[in-house]
Amino acid sequence: MKSGLVYDPIYLEHNTGEHPENASRLISIMSHLKQTSIEEAVTSIQPRIASEKEIEMVHSQRYIAKLKNTVENGGGWLDPDTFVCPKSYEAALYAAGGLITALKAVWNNEVNNAFAMVRPPGHHAVNKHSMGFCLFNNIAIAAKFALANLDIDRILIVDFDVHHGNGTQDTFYDDPRVLYFSTHQYPFFPGSGSINEIGEERGKGFTVNFPMRARWGDQEYFRIYNEILVPVARRFQPQVILVSAGFDAHWADNLAMMQSSITGFAHITTILKDLATELCNGRLIFTLEGGYNLQVIAFSVESTFNILLGNPKINDPLGKAPSEYHDGFEETLIDVKNIHNLEK
Repeated sequence: MKSGLVYDPIYLEHNTGEHPENASRLISIMSHLKQTSIEEAVTSIQPRIASEKEIEMVHSQRYIAKLKNTVENGGGWLDPDTFVCPKSYEAALYAAGGLITALKAVWNNEVNNAFAMVRPPGHHAVNKHSMGFCLFNNIAIAAKFALANLDIDRILIVDFDVHHGNGTQDTFYDDPRVLYFSTHQYPFFPGSGSINEIGEERGKGFTVNFPMRARWGDQEYFRIYNEILVPVARRFQPQVILVSAGFDAHWADNLAMMQSSITGFAHITTILKDLATELCNGRLIFTLEGGYNLQVIAFSVESTFNILLGNPKINDPLGKAPSEYHDGFEETLIDVKNIHNLEK
């Protein structure tokens, strides 16, 4: 089993200082992968820069020009949450290009699966502006690239970041070629992702949101992915699965209030890998989104790679959440099944 790893030091040059989304995240992950010998077990994939034409498949020319101009003038705050420095534009182009490179490597059977260890993250970025630490929507750009340039017309995007991927949803809300599936704390930033957001026009039914209450944990995630995602994916029959992997639903992450664990993320990865094996010749590509506890993201990425490599080892030094909350889950599960015509 060959797993690809996309990484380049350019991602560290998106210098955000003490901002929660900072270079220490990747430094921690890459250092840990080296210590655990996973770096030696995976196939290195060198990212390329995305062209502005590729970025324009998702973002407006006006926004791209504004971002470029802000960076060239020394950087600053694009919005209340998102900061850029003189190298941020280049890093963002390499982030989008890195995921495209990972996708092509998997599609061309150079590796079985891959993880793009990129930043800045992307799933909040919308057509006309940045949002929530995100500059370009890396996963949406990669999906648009695949639809336009590869023999692909059915893509499943799974997003388990604790925050709803509003930018990704918006990009494909009327597009039946992309099934967007998200689990996220709700109500919470960015405010989207309600149970009734299911797509529109030809894309109606191809957006599946499972809004989660604060303090739900591994038990709820495991059931959602088995009882909702699995049948929805089988019905859709994707040719490739792209994953927005945010590890901020962990109980030790201070930016949210969910109660997942490193072991819980590993179980989600196992479900996704099994689905990819069953439905699309194992074609599975992860990209890094959120996750702000450095120990959590390092060990979560280690466990993800172990599963992708065929090693079921889960190294979870933090263990299960000290407390969990389950009220209201069964009702929400039934509601989602009803909305999406799944067996109860």
